[in-house]
Amino acid sequence: MPVWQVLLGAALLTLWEVGSRAGWLDKFYFSRPSDIAARVTEWIASGSVWPHLGTTVLEAALSFLIGGALGVATGFLLARRSWLGALLDPYIRIGNALPRVVLAPIFLLWFGLGIWSKVALGVTVVFFIVFFNTFQGVREVDPVLIANARMLGARERDLVKHVLLPSALAWIFSSLHVSVGFAIIAVVVGEYLGSARGIGYVIAQAEGVFDITGVFAGMTVLSAVVLVVGAAVNAAERRLLRWKVRG
Repeated sequence: MPVWQVLLGAALLTLWEVGSRAGWLDKFYFSRPSDIAARVTEWIASGSVWPHLGTTVLEAALSFLIGGALGVATGFLLARRSWLGALLDPYIRIGNALPRVVLAPIFLLWFGLGIWSKVALGVTVVFFIVFFNTFQGVREVDPVLIANARMLGARERDLVKHVLLPSALAWIFSSLHVSVGFAIIAVVVGEYLGSARGIGYVIAQAEGVFDITGVFAGMTVLSAVVLVVGAAVNAAERRLLRWKVRG
């Protein structure tokens, strides 16, 4: 992480701490960075956070993988089959417009309080983000390039592997960067609404007893997870797009 980013974060946390201790910020509503760090350290030392964190990470990973795979596959299919894309267009738009908060209780009824109700909610978020980017990325491929590949005897499978997928990778990774955070948000919202384990459950329990430090500590743990996963996606992008010339 660049030095200036670290310094900015340290400055904001210092202002927050000073403001809380000076009485500018009410500790009941905002807590203190030092208290939040102490709570996170306590959770890690006692091991109480690991089962909840593991559940949330598993749910987010399944949502990300399933939603991403379905989004990429559907995006390629509808981009290459324009008649099918036109047929399903209104239904896709309706599905994307449905409020996820409304879907969460329905999935809880269908799949129960276990991980799959949260995974289903996460998939509905990730799928549409990845789908629209993949669809647009495939449609943006130069038709002359596709025609030249066909003249050289490339079949549809060859086009996907050697032309369409490499050309659309930048679009796909752009959607993955966004969908990582949204996958975590979706599963945490599902946990918050109804679950027996997970960081969302921890936050809901802390909120129920007006433990603002516990709420911020849960958010801090989630922030760390997002940074780690984002770094992993960045590393994968650099590895797969090594051929791409960057300005």
